[in-house]
Amino acid sequence: MTLVVAVDFGSTFTKAVVVDVASGELVGRAEHRTTIDTDVMDGWHACRVVLEGVDRGVRGAEVLACSSAGGGLRIGVVGNEELVTAEAGKRVALSSGGRVVAVVSGGLTATSQKELRKDRPDVVLLLGGTDGGNSAVLLKAAETLAKYNWRKPVVVAGNVDAQDEIAATLTAAAVPYVRADNVVPEIGVFAPDSARAAIREMFLRHVIGGKNLSRDPAFARMVRAATPDVVLRGVEVLAGLHGDVAVVDIGGATTDVHSVIELDPEDANLGREVVATHPVTRTVEGDLGMRWSAVPVVAAGVEAGLVDDRELKAAAERRHADPSYLPDNEQERQYDETLASVAATVALRRHAGRQRIVFGPGGRVIERSGKDLREVDLLVGSGGVLRHNPPEVAARILGAIGTNAQEEGWLVPQRAEVCVDADYVLAAVGLLAEDAPKAAEGLAAHIHGSSLPGH
Repeated sequence: MTLVVAVDFGSTFTKAVVVDVASGELVGRAEHRTTIDTDVMDGWHACRVVLEGVDRGVRGAEVLACSSAGGGLRIGVVGNEELVTAEAGKRVALSSGGRVVAVVSGGLTATSQKELRKDRPDVVLLLGGTDGGNSAVLLKAAETLAKYNWRKPVVVAGNVDAQDEIAATLTAAAVPYVRADNVVPEIGVFAPDSARAAIREMFLRHVIGGKNLSRDPAFARMVRAATPDVVLRGVEVLAGLHGDVAVVDIGGATTDVHSVIELDPEDANLGREVVATHPVTRTVEGDLGMRWSAVPVVAAGVEAGLVDDRELKAAAERRHADPSYLPDNEQERQYDETLASVAATVALRRHAGRQRIVFGPGGRVIERSGKDLREVDLLVGSGGVLRHNPPEVAARILGAIGTNAQEEGWLVPQRAEVCVDADYVLAAVGLLAEDAPKAAEGLAAHIHGSSLPGH
């Protein structure tokens, strides 16, 4: 048996799984609090002791890792026109496993670069102009970064006709950078893959070591990408096996939604939009979480008409005050379930959007916003509230997503098979996808084998 170990250095917990490369069989798993207060490798070493007790072959196994420890990957977006910059930049950043901490449009000035520094991005994504279009704003942004001695890595993913001049400017000023294809080469086209790969390169080359998470050089050798980037790759593997897939990950601070779907030709041909829809999408809802963001979950639930409960608000405030809180009675467990249902439902609604019928001079028109997930084949739930509760609890939480969806026009999954990533292997699937695709598929099938009752 040839084993490989996949490790996720998470913001709260470090999770590790052992996989048989030949079959994709899950051999063992372990988790430990992420030891960011000492050295993140301490948590991994604790996991390793447990895994070696399961199988001695772990000692010689290859170790692959991803990381969101230390706050994950912070991305600043700099570009031309506000709508294009904000939309395209956010989509690229999210699909790359980062979160957008700043968006600067309309050019980079002495003042705006100061504000950008205050937001402390790990990587700057420099966008602007379609290929062959106006490059003045993009060139000025590069000159500003050079003039004010910018030292954080830059990914240049704008007008390709301007990139030689930008490269010369940044090189002369010793600004670290890497070039990528234009994210918006023409209006209505969205091409994130090259920029996504470039951000991953910068994450590994500059960010992992720059966060000073470990004194052990093995940490940098282990880490292949940011955790959300790897999870999204895992969702792509799932989609290759099962068709259209959506994953909702309910965390303590955020609720993330990943989707991979085959676009309807009508929706894929979006030349009328500035930035086209893409089959692979990730969104992060920073106000929807089980602990740090519990209070805004209640507010979002009230606004959506999903809850109306003063006691729930008090329960959310308790969880915000003590993020390590674990429910110790049935009422508190019910509060957790309600918070999780609201977080999952609202996050998926925001990701998918809705449709409405509009009557105008031309007659009846259907308008849609977002990404239509109604025909998704598989809906996967992730997060501690789903993994650490009985299957019937997870079934109720994920089952609530479709409540009143059809009547209100929400484009969320409606007839999907539902399961839970109970052993937290999606990150491992993503880590294995490139070097051991058969193992990745076998491990992904492990997720699919955990269908919930009633689904």
